[in-house]
Amino acid sequence: MRPPLVVGNWKMNPASIAGAVSLARAVRGLGLPIEVGVAPPSIALAAVAEQLRGSPITVYAQDVHWEEAGAYTGGLAAPMLAGIAAGSIVGHSEVRRDQGDDDERVGRKLARALAAGLRVVLCVGESEAEHVAGETHAVVERQLRAALGVARPPRGAGIVVAYEPVWAIGTGRPASGGHASAAAATVRRALAAAGLDGEATRVLYGGSVSAGSVAEFAAAEGIDGALVGGASLKPEEFGAIVRAFAR
Repeated sequence: MRPPLVVGNWKMNPASIAGAVSLARAVRGLGLPIEVGVAPPSIALAAVAEQLRGSPITVYAQDVHWEEAGAYTGGLAAPMLAGIAAGSIVGHSEVRRDQGDDDERVGRKLARALAAGLRVVLCVGESEAEHVAGETHAVVERQLRAALGVARPPRGAGIVVAYEPVWAIGTGRPASGGHASAAAATVRRALAAAGLDGEATRVLYGGSVSAGSVAEFAAAEGIDGALVGGASLKPEEFGAIVRAFAR
């Protein structure tokens, strides 16, 4: 059995640290029945972690640098997260797009985070052009093979994979449950080819997940939870998404 997991990626929201603390307080008050994580902006990480201290909700960074320290203005090193966050998202498509992360850099970030004892939510997914061209599985397999080849994580490493089709993120056009299931199967084959336990690794779906669309993914074979964007900023809707996976 793979226990379900839902992680809320707040991205560059809310507009203040006070707003992030208020949102964390609201999520804590929902009494959610399964494992839940939240990924606030880095400036609010410490304050949110303090608000959630003693609760079952895990705090994640939204990204981490590939070096342990150095002259990297604006970077967030994995050792800096010790005692604040339990893990980090790595390879999100928006970071790949905006900050130029390629598969090798994602692999280096993965290696650095794991070496620091962090859990990792590793994101993979195809663009709309790749989706239309029927390249979903080739892209997902390539991204995983490249990142895992660089990081060379040991079997049993703390990795969760989030399948996030780029064309679905923030568009209101989620993938189908069947498409997500097929992608999850590709993820697990790629993990097994890298010497990891694909069947024991949780695979999340992300991309316009909402209270209205979540039932399809909660019922989809091989999908163990969700990486939620905009809907995670609305506590009641986020709670409905989480409860859908309580099976």
